[in-house]
Amino acid sequence: MEKINLKHLADELHLSTSTVSRALQDSHQISTETKRRVMELAHKLDYVPNPHASSLGSRKSKTIAVVIPEVFDSYFAQAINGIETVAQAHGYHVLIYLTHESAQQEQAILHAFQGGRVDGVLMSVSAETSSTEHIEALQAQGVPVAFFDRAADGIETACVTTNDLESSYLATRHLLDCGCTNLALLSISRQLSIGRQRIAGFQKALAEHGVAFEESAIIDCTNDPEENYRIIRKALEARPRPDGLLVTVELLTVSAYQACYDLHLGIPAEVKVVSFSNSRSATILNPALTTISQPAFETGKTAATLLLKGLKNNNKALVAGQVVLPSLLNIRASTVGVPAERLPV
Repeated sequence: MEKINLKHLADELHLSTSTVSRALQDSHQISTETKRRVMELAHKLDYVPNPHASSLGSRKSKTIAVVIPEVFDSYFAQAINGIETVAQAHGYHVLIYLTHESAQQEQAILHAFQGGRVDGVLMSVSAETSSTEHIEALQAQGVPVAFFDRAADGIETACVTTNDLESSYLATRHLLDCGCTNLALLSISRQLSIGRQRIAGFQKALAEHGVAFEESAIIDCTNDPEENYRIIRKALEARPRPDGLLVTVELLTVSAYQACYDLHLGIPAEVKVVSFSNSRSATILNPALTTISQPAFETGKTAATLLLKGLKNNNKALVAGQVVLPSLLNIRASTVGVPAERLPV
């Protein structure tokens, strides 16, 4: 069946395509009777508007891009849901792009946006990102960029994050209060602000408990699950062995559990585990995982609201500023072996 477009409607009604387009947009320039005729035919022929074609005159695509490291982490899946809720309510389409934690891939994606493919960008930078030239170049082309979760240093724009330092501090303090004396933090990036904040919270809690911080307590992992398993297993085989793990990225949780299982290390008897995670499976792991749960949906929703507010006002409202949302510590059996408890961070 041939797809119905504006020209089909215009030919059938003996009107110009511009008149049909304005009628469909409820323009005040078009009479009520003409609007009625156009709408009735559009409904009869099951006409579906092309958002790209209808926006050519205003040079707006009515599309925003969401650039994220990966979708393995349930945090990003929930954040995308929040973004789409706002975008759809404002008539915008959402395109999802994955960098797979590659700075080169991130640069290529943003370079493609300079041709006007999207009106604005919401992004969470990759673990490899150090230079911000590609982001600044896109902004210079008039395409606004806002950050959520992971922000790039030195970029003046809107940013929505969670209280990473406080969350990491509380998680570390919880491990210490549970009797851990030799903690390790699993990280995939020290150069990102989010990584530095979580390490800072870890160090703060150790200092308050009179525990000396050793650089070896930070275990640098990768985006490769198999390699992460080897790294974590090696750390758990060291002497003295860590008796508490703070996992800063959900991706590393399964590797940590698997390494403990293969080394016959009981959780929480021999190794206690806390992870930043929004995964529903946290409650059915054996044992159930103590987590720092972030308000992913609200983060995405807030970031999209800020971006679309700026687009509505010709980007004037997209000013620099950080919105920080609180996380929640969910205490489960991987640290204390008792019924679940929820504490605000």
